[in-house]
Amino acid sequence: MPTETTTGTTVPVQFRDDVTVDLVKHSASDGDVLWAARVSTAGEQSLEELTKDPERSKGLINYLMRDRHGSPFEHNSMTFFVSAPIFVFREFMRHRVGWCLAGDTEITLESEGGSLRRRQIKDLYDLWHHGVEDRMPLSVGGATWHARAGKWMAQVLWQGENHYLGLYESREAADSAMAEFREEHPGARLRRLESVHRDQVRCYDEDTLRAQRARIVDVMESGVKSLIRITTRSGRTLRCSVDHAVLTPDGWRKAGELAAGDAVMTAGTAPSPSEGLVPPSLRRGIGVWTSMQRTRLIAETDTCHLCARTFPRESLALDHVVPVGGDLTKALDERNLAPACEDCHATKSASEQALAQHGGTIGVAVPDAIVDIADDGEEMTYDLSVAGPWHNFLANGIVVHNSYNEESGRYRELQPVFYVPGPERKLVQQGRPGKYEFVHGTAEQHEAVRGAMEESYAHSYAAYQEMLAAGVAREVARATLPVGLFSSMYATCNARSLMHFLGLRTQHELAATPSFPQREIEMVGERMEAAWAGLMPLTHAAFNANGRVAP
Repeated sequence: MPTETTTGTTVPVQFRDDVTVDLVKHSASDGDVLWAARVSTAGEQSLEELTKDPERSKGLINYLMRDRHGSPFEHNSMTFFVSAPIFVFREFMRHRVGWCLAGDTEITLESEGGSLRRRQIKDLYDLWHHGVEDRMPLSVGGATWHARAGKWMAQVLWQGENHYLGLYESREAADSAMAEFREEHPGARLRRLESVHRDQVRCYDEDTLRAQRARIVDVMESGVKSLIRITTRSGRTLRCSVDHAVLTPDGWRKAGELAAGDAVMTAGTAPSPSEGLVPPSLRRGIGVWTSMQRTRLIAETDTCHLCARTFPRESLALDHVVPVGGDLTKALDERNLAPACEDCHATKSASEQALAQHGGTIGVAVPDAIVDIADDGEEMTYDLSVAGPWHNFLANGIVVHNSYNEESGRYRELQPVFYVPGPERKLVQQGRPGKYEFVHGTAEQHEAVRGAMEESYAHSYAAYQEMLAAGVAREVARATLPVGLFSSMYATCNARSLMHFLGLRTQHELAATPSFPQREIEMVGERMEAAWAGLMPLTHAAFNANGRVAP
């Protein structure tokens, strides 16, 4: 049904009464469950056991399901592409929030140039959703080495005048003098801290275990949760919920199923191939060109991109963010130049030369044994959603998983496809919550629902289009769109987590505990279950035979 905006633009609004669920990739079979269960007793012979006695295999899976031995059902993976109304994804998020991290968990961020820094996930959440204003004094300056006096000289530029603060025996004493001056001469200028919406996290290719980068898609507050504390031999700690998936040498496992002696994958390094030095004559030429850009690219007072402190221009040099030896094509690219203070620039240059001569290291994930796991109280928790294809990130140096990625209205124009209930959808609720049932509505009720929804959708999308045409940002304009808009996401799970989902989000005559899900989320669950049943028929049969309760 097309609708027309006030500017005369025709908007082709579409309506759907169904959802789409496609299994896009998987590594899942009944054999995964059997091998995981038998390896503890049969070792490498567990691969042969599957073909010997099919009935025995069926009985073992049923035993594992009945007696709630859950971990063998996690050595598999399924990724679904789901297209459904936005209100369906709110139900998905209610399952997603079990994956939680304590607010003081430090997330490793990585710049385009490969620089690493860490920021607490609570701070990321506050910056992502609220932004922060930070007072910065109007005074700038720095401590420099006075060769003739053999001491550190402190000076501050404040309100256009240079203030000499004296000579000091140490750099720390000079910095302290400048700090005291700034406290006595506060400024009033406000600056907005840099946006974290462009930040990227360090993640890992799960096949090669080499370090990669991934963009943050969302930062979520997940409510007050019970936490456990995992401590490794190297001293790393992770405070998280028992359901949070952690990468181990054997694949992904829930944190609550790990024990002392198990290993988790953590941030590490490995030798990288040696690289040849840039020839001295070429390096000198690059240095001359870089010096010529200094006045143009460094402000009169500017900030070091490595230590974030402010200095006058004479105390700053232009630094190649991506080292010349790392990518020679960026040597004469001014977008690869940034101000750096003398100390940082000297340290970085020395380390780059050392890497070029000796090969250096690359980031990899390495195993680290667990020495202790303990309960750690309750507190507010948070989590990240990151872009693919790896969907993991570093939390306190430990590789943890992220499995929920929904289409974002911040980055693309949302398409006019909306949900309307089909004639088979029951419309009328009878009874009280927990005891109610839905019954079919009348033809008149169905017609009233369809008419009201279609009119509302067309009007909302026309308003959305008008705001975009007026230059309003997509993330602002999308606020006018209703939850009946179709969205898309990739959802990754294993058989055990899918069984938890199905137990709550599908209504089934074999269920030991009745569930009363909203019909639209149940439609998604039914399609996911159909795909899973084809991959793991013995596991699916055992699920049904044991009351549809996840082990």
